[in-house]
Amino acid sequence: MNAAMSLKKDKGTQFKMHPKKFALWLFMVSVVMLFAALTSAYVVKQSDGVWLDFELPFVFDMTSIIIVISSVVMQLAYYFAKKDEIVKMRIMLLLTAATGIGFLVGQYMGWQALVEQGVYFVGNPAGSFLYVLTGVHGFHLISALIFIAVVAVAAFKYKVHSKSLDQLEMCATYWHFLGGLWLYLYLFLTLNH
Repeated sequence: MNAAMSLKKDKGTQFKMHPKKFALWLFMVSVVMLFAALTSAYVVKQSDGVWLDFELPFVFDMTSIIIVISSVVMQLAYYFAKKDEIVKMRIMLLLTAATGIGFLVGQYMGWQALVEQGVYFVGNPAGSFLYVLTGVHGFHLISALIFIAVVAVAAFKYKVHSKSLDQLEMCATYWHFLGGLWLYLYLFLTLNH
């Protein structure tokens, strides 16, 4: 009897997480390690002394505001899904995608402004690091936009609602993560250029 009770107790205390959510968290940890390595290399290379001094384009300020707004909108999509307000959830998902695209357009405009300042991908490590950091983040944001598209299609097929939130929850987690990552990069670049 005691063995059966202890087995039952052990089953109740097991860590339970959806396998896809666990995979997402592992992926995000690997992205954190990637950007930690890149920003560490940035600091080390900057200490060499051969570093181009330039101002970050103002459009990066604007894209930072856009990414915060997009995160709020994504959270509203999740909130409306939990309340089974499907039409509002769909609108918020589409707005999240639109703000994400706006962010990417702003980043591209930022690159154009950098070129106008004479900051190029080659020629100085400062420019190279800036393009790599923002480009790799942009690549991850494109993957999140694809994820949003998949969730939006599911939402329009009534597969996302209060009793089926896993896909939207994972999408929102990834989106918030990328928003937070951009804010980290923005502050890092602002303080270390």
